[in-house]
Amino acid sequence: MNVKVNDNVLVIAGKDKGVQGKVLATSPKANTVVVEGVRVQKKHQKARKANDTSKIVEIPGPIDASNVKVVCPSCGKATRVKHAVVDGKKVRVCACGAVLDKAYSKKAAAKAAASAEEAPKKRTRKRAAKPAETTETTENN
Repeated sequence: MNVKVNDNVLVIAGKDKGVQGKVLATSPKANTVVVEGVRVQKKHQKARKANDTSKIVEIPGPIDASNVKVVCPSCGKATRVKHAVVDGKKVRVCACGAVLDKAYSKKAAAKAAASAEEAPKKRTRKRAAKPAETTETTENN
């Protein structure tokens, strides 16, 4: 399954076709995802405490993962997810070449910025060598 939690996705099939939303939960075994504002179901919630009131709550339901496409944050298009190895790590990639894994894309951008501007090396303080007199005096005693 190429969809992860917090991905922005576009629904491509079903009653909610064309709706964009954030992935709230995934279920790889059932191959389903829960998208914000898609397949909204009504649930009756009973009051559990004396000061609570009973109410009807709207909860998004699961849809099949094949009915969504990941929206690329850089180009803004819904795309099929490709996989590539970048710096020895397998990552999800858009057709435009942008990295879809948010945690890795921040690290990759930071590395690219660091290598682009060659920062001067940090100066380290050299410690002075201990004088030889102190070792000689200890041997004489």
